[in-house]
Amino acid sequence: MPKTKFQDFIFTILMVVVMVYAMVIYNITRDMGTFNYEVFGFALKELPIMVPVGFVLEFFLVGKLAQKVVFRHLSFDDKPILITFFISGVTVAFMCPLMSFVACCIFKGVDGELFTNWISLTAHNLPMAFFWQFFYAGPFVRFIFGLIFSNKNAEAPVGEPGIE
Repeated sequence: MPKTKFQDFIFTILMVVVMVYAMVIYNITRDMGTFNYEVFGFALKELPIMVPVGFVLEFFLVGKLAQKVVFRHLSFDDKPILITFFISGVTVAFMCPLMSFVACCIFKGVDGELFTNWISLTAHNLPMAFFWQFFYAGPFVRFIFGLIFSNKNAEAPVGEPGIE
């Protein structure tokens, strides 16, 4: 897990790209009514819009808020996997409605149906976001992050903490 602000920045970019790309694919498939190879290309075209939004929300707002919520109920002495799961869950619980709202505003328009479109989209996305985060995106991003920063362990002098 990230130990420095730079590592947190990299981790957030990786997680946002993986989560946003999958969720955009999921929503395009819903809108098209089919899943085919075209969906991957359509999703890539939305990444320049949704990834920066997701990054700003997570890095500057939701990440800090999720940690505050989690550490009201857990302590730093609890098992790291428990802390990781709770932070992931709370982050998804906050990010999904926020990103669904942004997607509604951008892709469906701000009209008299904004609230109902937002609630419908959030209800559609939340289960997928949880499952995707816990079973695929989270483990994948932590694995890639560990590969990127694994050399720090080998070079760290004795007595200095390394990446978990």
